[in-house]
Amino acid sequence: MENEVITMAHGAGGSLSQALVEEYILPEFGNPLLNELHDGATVELTGRTAFTTDSYVVKPLFFPGGNIGKLAVCGTVNDLSMTGAVPRYLSMGLILEEGFRLAELKQILHTMKLAAEEAGVYIVTGDTKVVGRGAADGIFINTAGIGDILPGVAISPRHVQPGMDVLLSGFIGDHAATVMAARHGLELPETIQSDCAPLCGLTRAMLTAAPGIAVLRDPTRGGIAASLNEIAQQSGTGILLEEEALPIRPEVQGVCDILGFDPLYLANEGKLLAFTRAEDTEKVLAAMRGNVYGTDARCIGRVTTEAAGQVGLRTALGGIRIVDMPLGTLVPRIC
Repeated sequence: MENEVITMAHGAGGSLSQALVEEYILPEFGNPLLNELHDGATVELTGRTAFTTDSYVVKPLFFPGGNIGKLAVCGTVNDLSMTGAVPRYLSMGLILEEGFRLAELKQILHTMKLAAEEAGVYIVTGDTKVVGRGAADGIFINTAGIGDILPGVAISPRHVQPGMDVLLSGFIGDHAATVMAARHGLELPETIQSDCAPLCGLTRAMLTAAPGIAVLRDPTRGGIAASLNEIAQQSGTGILLEEEALPIRPEVQGVCDILGFDPLYLANEGKLLAFTRAEDTEKVLAAMRGNVYGTDARCIGRVTTEAAGQVGLRTALGGIRIVDMPLGTLVPRIC
């Protein structure tokens, strides 16, 4: 298998397409719904339903802490989780480039299996297409997902109000720094890896502690700067961050200094932001710190009536600088 590669025939619907499903996909994801190999999956949900989809084109495909497959599962699981849902089912669409090594495909699929198992979701339907050499950079993946909204939960930027606290689940910029370092041949300590992780257990614990959380958001492309600007604009409030409260690893700051980036704008794949009423903050932080993906959770700022639609950062010297919405493409193909 090591030297075997994807051919155009793998996407033609014949015997090689069947072999791809039976030898690579079903052994990893087989379940009663997927095993029917029907045109779609019939599933049962309990009430209000969340639905999302995302596509993944990260380069390089493999990086410390994960690969494109782990991103594809965790990214969609996390998008569902940010709506207040318990993720249940995913679809998987693969676009494979002619010549892509089957050994690498197997590794990616196995990583997806492990991520899906950790998140407690099933991959129940999918599709595979093959394109010619040079048309897909190896592999692109699309995942869509559905989940059950937790009772009593209503996540929306419209619920953000002045006086609320802004919580962050941990260190920022690890994913983007790891991918950029791999892309540019920079060496990082083994302790610095992509933070890619499924956050559904974390969000469920938080919402159990405080169902009235106004907003949950995973700050992926554009980092916390983009996410917070979106929330400030949608809610018509101001957000003031405290620079000294922001968790940034020195190694990540070092990559930013070398490549000319601001950690506030770096993508994360295993962190979240939460907006809570002040009286709920401590119990939400306790719930976060009780989860493996929230041990470094902290309050990083507060919602204000001033500078509506803007995000400010109080520096260590006491001044305030504006944190603008990112312009242009900061780090292409980061997820």
